Amino acid sequence: MTATPDPFETPAFEVLRPARRSGPLVFNSPHSGASYPAHFLAASRLDPVSLRRSEDMFVDELFAGVVTRGAPLLRAMFPRAYLDVNREPYELDPRMFDGRLPDHCNTRSMRVAGGLGTIARVVGEGQEIYARKLSVEEALQRIDALYRPYHLALRDLLEETRAEFGFAVLVDCHSMPSGPHLHADGLKPDVVLGDRYGTSCSRLFMDAADDALHAAGYRVSRNKPYAGGFITEHYGRPPAGIHALQIEVNRALYMDERRHTRSAAFGRTARNMMRVADALEIAARSFSRSMRSAAE
Repeated sequence: MTATPDPFETPAFEVLRPARRSGPLVFNSPHSGASYPAHFLAASRLDPVSLRRSEDMFVDELFAGVVTRGAPLLRAMFPRAYLDVNREPYELDPRMFDGRLPDHCNTRSMRVAGGLGTIARVVGEGQEIYARKLSVEEALQRIDALYRPYHLALRDLLEETRAEFGFAVLVDCHSMPSGPHLHADGLKPDVVLGDRYGTSCSRLFMDAADDALHAAGYRVSRNKPYAGGFITEHYGRPPAGIHALQIEVNRALYMDERRHTRSAAFGRTARNMMRVADALEIAARSFSRSMRSAAE
């Protein structure tokens, strides 16, 4: 975790680009940012350790190897607790703000009700973040300065990928706490794959990721408890040539959740995530061949 003087003076995100593209995969890590604005820390009723509970810590590092394999990686630098780009642009809780929100805000979504809107009200097990109400202007400024540029960069990556390869495959990378979520066999899943119940990507990509994870010895769940958030749902449009798959990795596989450090298993987990990336690349080649055959 680092404290930054002003979130708008530091890079909001980073696009790691390969020397040469090898295929249509685009990786995204929207929740791994760890640059906490000083004014945000001062406005919070929580200590910095508590604020990090919603952070997908080290996920960008888990998937960083895709860049040398020929795929770009977009990663946020700001933390999810400050602004969540895996939400609609204006999912805002009116109880958090001193003033009236614009009429176009979605104030009634399930995510807002749970305190996890575009600007979160809570972290962890319902811990309130702020000691005071925020101004509406501050909320809109965060969205304009961080949310919109991030999604513009993601759209640009997907559009340029589709233009070059005929289609794009977005892999949205996340982590989950090693808490109570259960697999069908009653055990906690190691990885949850989400494709919005078959709507956001071809089954070919879901099966490829699932097979690679099982081959690595992981317990895998599909769409439960995570089917994919706003990014998967919004960008996943297979008929339009953009596929989106969400990957949630159990944090116990690669880090000490109490100390916020990488565990001895970090390297092994990162290598296994690259096995998934390789499997998706192979699936993309197969998908491309099927597209060409259908066009002939």
